[in-house]
Amino acid sequence: MDAERAQEILNSPDMFHVTHNGEKIYIEHVDRSNGQATVHPLHDPNKKYSVTIDQLMEQ
Repeated sequence: MDAERAQEILNSPDMFHVTHNGEKIYIEHVDRSNGQATVHPLHDPNKKYSVTIDQLMEQ
């Protein structure tokens, strides 16, 4: 995924199916300047972590 698409998903009122390493995640923040996104697993909103945006997959 690229940063523009990640930002579109974040700003959308719709829910999109996005995964990281096969796990369904929710994008909380996109940092275009360093190519990172803050995400959390759908089943555990308290487990926030950062990943490179290109590791995110839209299903």
